[in-house]
Formats: sequence, C-alpha cells, structure tokens
Amino acid sequence: MAETTNAFEMAQRQFDHVAELLKLDPQVREILRWPLREFHFRIPVRMDDGSIKVFQGFRVQHNDARGPSKGGIRFHPAETIDTVRALATWMTWKCAVVDIPLGGGKGGVIVDPATLSTSEKERLVRGWVQQMWKNIGPRQDVPAPDVGTTPQMMGWMMDEYSKLVGEYTPGVITGKPVGGGGSLGRTEATGFGVIYTVREAMKHLKLDPTQCLAAVQGFGNVAQYAAIGFTEQLGGKVVCVSYWDREDRTSYTVSKADGIDPRFLMSITDQYGTIDKTKAREAGYTIESGDAWISKDVDVLIPAALEGQINAESVHKISPRVKLIAEGANGPTTPEADEVIKQRGIFLIPDFLCNAGGVTVSYFESVQNDMNFYWPKEEVLAKLDQKMTAAFQAVLELAEKEKVFMRDAAYMVAINRVVKAMELRGWI
Repeated sequence: MAETTNAFEMAQRQFDHVAELLKLDPQVREILRWPLREFHFRIPVRMDDGSIKVFQGFRVQHNDARGPSKGGIRFHPAETIDTVRALATWMTWKCAVVDIPLGGGKGGVIVDPATLSTSEKERLVRGWVQQMWKNIGPRQDVPAPDVGTTPQMMGWMMDEYSKLVGEYTPGVITGKPVGGGGSLGRTEATGFGVIYTVREAMKHLKLDPTQCLAAVQGFGNVAQYAAIGFTEQLGGKVVCVSYWDREDRTSYTVSKADGIDPRFLMSITDQYGTIDKTKAREAGYTIESGDAWISKDVDVLIPAALEGQINAESVHKISPRVKLIAEGANGPTTPEADEVIKQRGIFLIPDFLCNAGGVTVSYFESVQNDMNFYWPKEEVLAKLDQKMTAAFQAVLELAEKEKVFMRDAAYMVAINRVVKAMELRGWI
C-alpha cells in the first residue's frame, strides 16, 4: 500500500461523494463520517523468555443503529488507527448493503503474528479481551478474525470472555472453529460470496464464465476460495494468483497460462499465505513479479489482498480485455483509479458488497449460537447465495435506475438503510 493512501480519508471521501448524491442532511453526515466510539489500549504480555512486552490495541465502533457492531480484529505490523476506522466504517455499509441487522466495528493490534509463539499469541488475544470485555458482547459488539488472526484465536477469545462474564457465551465472537461454536461454511464464505456476485455480474454482462479468464491478487483465505469458486463453480480459468513471500520480503505472482489449480497451490502454501516457489516451479508454474497480476490479459480481475492496490499509477496497466473487477479485498481501488475504471466502462463490484460473504456467514454463526442449533454446510452456503444475490440485484437495480457507478449505488443502498434505522430509533 502506497504511503499516500490513508484508508480512512478514502472511506470518508467515498462517503462524502455519495452524501452529495443523496443530498444527505449535513447533521446526519456529521454523525456518519466518524465512528461513534473508539478504544485505544495497551496489552502487556508475558513472553516465553519471561520478559514483558506491551502491544498497542484498538477497537472502533462506527455505528450500531442497525444492531451490534461487527467486524474483524487485524494483527498487522503496519496497523494504524486510521485503517481500523476505515474498516469499521466499511463494515457499517457492508452489513447494511447485505441487509443483516448489525453495525460496523473493527479491531487491531500492531504486531506481526508470525513473530509470536502459539502461547504468546494466546496470551495476547486473551489480553485483548481483558481490555475490551465490558464493551463487547453478543448484543454490543461481535469481533471476528481478519488479517493475521485465526479461528483458534477466536476460540481463545470466546473462552476468555466466557470466563470473565461467568457464562458460556459463544455469540461474542464469530469465525470460531467448527466444534467450538463455529459455523460450517465460514471458511469458504468470503471467497464464495465474491464468486456469487461475479456470477450475477456475468449474467448481467452476458459473459460466459467457461470462456473467461481471471487474475487474482493475493492467496489468503478470500483469494483461495474465490479461485476455487471461479474454476469449480463457474467453470472458468484463473491464470494467476499473487502472494507475499515472507522469506524474500516481497510479493510474487504465480501464473500458468492454461489455468492454475488452486487446490494444489493451497497444498503448498503455509498458514501465512506464502507459496513454496520451488514446488510451484516443479509443477510448471511461472514465478513473476508481485504486480504482474494486474496487467494479465484476462476478463476478470479479483484484487483480494490489501487496500490501495489499484491506484492512479497501476490502473493504467489493466488490459483492454478486462470487463469486470470484483473487489475481494477491502478498499483495493483508490478514488483516482475509480475515475479511470468508469471512463473505460469496466463493470465493478464494490468491496463491501463483493466481500460481504464473510460477515454474512458470521451473522449466521451468531444466529446459530443464539439458538444453540447448527445448520449443515449446504444450508449455510444456500442462505449465503440467497443473501449475496439479493444484495447484488438491489445494488444493480439502483445503479441502472439512477445511472450511477456500482460503488455509488452500493453506498446509496447502505447509507439509506442506516439513516432509516437512525430515524426509527429517534437518533436524528
């Protein structure tokens, strides 16, 4: 991510632009431009060598007019309060656009989780809960995993919260392991959700997926299942994925002209998303520079890594063949790049619609926790497909009716729903 991209400024710019289109009351704007609550705290952790290290933690609750705040906890060495604010803001719109009764939240710790032992990670996440437990809960704020956090960590967090409140409370955290209060289908949810929206967009654009090629940026959870969904459910080909190489401290693109096998690549990827280059080369894959994915001659681009990847410079590398961009990541496209994408007539599925599959199944997880009854995987994914398809159609309909860019239409749908909830509750 370029130093110049401040994610929160970007989130506010996107919001301001749509507030203009909606002619939103300035007072209402003032409430929605900023998070309602922010928590900054320090977490002292006893390390394995006996020393104590202090970590900086955050939790931001942007808006809970439609229901408890909801959002992941990101463990990243470059975490900042502005990134957390932006992600919390996007979560508000994301929950509203797929019409689930939750608001936006986000958390973080400034740490590279790869540098911690398993027991240090456990003490850190339990420490996070000890600082925040009075301000989270199934009816207040429900955290979940994000970059650098795992289902196992969510299990520890749920356990710590349950100890502190004195009762088993699985619904305080989602993204937990199956068997520990987690939902089947949660692992695939975000990536498959991306593909359900891609399928609908392709119907709208009259593209035959079996004749289409896609390039994916990233090879974390979202990218892995988006690649699987594109090849196995839609019958298309993915020509490349990219990943961050922890050994070389740089990113690479792994490509194969006749299509990659995502399940094979997953089998040679470590838990932090680094692909084994040697094994990939042996299997006939080409290793290219990290930004090679964006210039591939494909029909569909799926940026599924970090924010700010399609920017004023990189947008010009996009092949004339590209007809569809599906934002698997949060905030991968800057407002400057959006202008170029609009001019070129590329159809874009905006991030908080495209990648809302994860939060949707997280919501299903808390519903299952509440009723203490769990659905089979087919049922979870069928309900997800239904939600994502309905959300996509509502946004597309508004985009066509108002003749606006898909991102603006998604914001309009989401902001209208949040404003409506605030009116119904008498906040405005």
